[in-house]
Amino acid sequence: MTLPLEGYTVVAIEQAVAAPLATRNLVDLGARVIKIERVDGGDLARGYDHAVEGTGAHFVWLNRGKESLALDLKDPAARAVVRALVAQADVFVQNLAPGAAERLGFGAAELRAEQPSLVTASISGFGSGGPMSDRKSYDMLIQAEAGLVSITGSPDAPAKTGIPTADIASGMYCAQSVLAALLRRARTGVGARIDISMLDATVEWLGHAMYTQLYTGTPPPRMGLSHTSIAPYDAFPTADGSMLIGVQNDRGWRTLVTDVLRRPELADDPRFLTNVARVAHRAECDAVVAACTEQWTTADLDAALADAGIPAAQVKRMDQVVEHPQITERDRWRTIRTEFTTARAVLPPSTFGDFEAPMGDVPALGQHTLELLREAGVEDPDSLLDRGVAHTPHHTHDTEDITC
Repeated sequence: MTLPLEGYTVVAIEQAVAAPLATRNLVDLGARVIKIERVDGGDLARGYDHAVEGTGAHFVWLNRGKESLALDLKDPAARAVVRALVAQADVFVQNLAPGAAERLGFGAAELRAEQPSLVTASISGFGSGGPMSDRKSYDMLIQAEAGLVSITGSPDAPAKTGIPTADIASGMYCAQSVLAALLRRARTGVGARIDISMLDATVEWLGHAMYTQLYTGTPPPRMGLSHTSIAPYDAFPTADGSMLIGVQNDRGWRTLVTDVLRRPELADDPRFLTNVARVAHRAECDAVVAACTEQWTTADLDAALADAGIPAAQVKRMDQVVEHPQITERDRWRTIRTEFTTARAVLPPSTFGDFEAPMGDVPALGQHTLELLREAGVEDPDSLLDRGVAHTPHHTHDTEDITC
């Protein structure tokens, strides 16, 4: 079966999380992605840690199925290779520091002037224009600037999210925008210039919190696992752990206390009769629920809540998540190869009825350099390898020949 993006080629000068996530989403849909990396260590994410038996966990997550071309873009010959590959591509993606792509000759305006059908996508921290456009950025800084940190954590202390939310938001918007641009190009023949700001993407995700501030003048409080406008909505103790329970309407409250907790008198208690009343008496409401739930084991309470149709979830640790029965029994795990080992990877969430995501290998630094140099029309690839302008793990060069 033909993959949705089969036949499309993406060239990406990318690193860290945001752009690699965008292009990995395109790989999952069948696109060919040529990843340009530095000769001296490659993508920064390769060295974040060695969690996957020598390879960084971020890198394994974000780069399966890509082709790695390692080049020193300070050298004109290396830039010429990239230009030759872009000339044959459909999409160019980059998340270099502000202004770096333009200085290297890979600015969107320059590329599209030569190739109007090209879709270019640039991810930056703060977008073009404005007083912060030239600032470098990374996920935690954007979470702080966007106010996400201010509404995350406990009442006592703010916290960043446990995943790189700003990176993920901008990467997903980038992939979505590229797909839209390719659809339009299929009708018009004209490409697009796409700019994604990590700040814009994260502010958009603030959702109700932003509108609460706009129209009440009051910042939403940090609630931990609780909810600003719903009760009971929190993690409640059990005899051997905890359960997160979220009752979102008054009928659900009556079912919870009558059919599960066996405290029917609480259903008509005026302090808890409506959600507004329960929020006003949150401490009392949470206390009576906790006094009941702590008499149950987690497994028994989970089953009882599910049978009653009460929204609830076990508060799982990561070791429980990687063995989650819902993921395992739906056969969502696959095995991929990295430079040093095989690794488990979860299929992407978009499940098509007629194909499965390719789930390709995670490339070694410069693994595809030689083939891509030839594809770009380089007549003597060894000359670039010998000078250190290009790198492949299969080639050694005389360090005396390297030009600085």
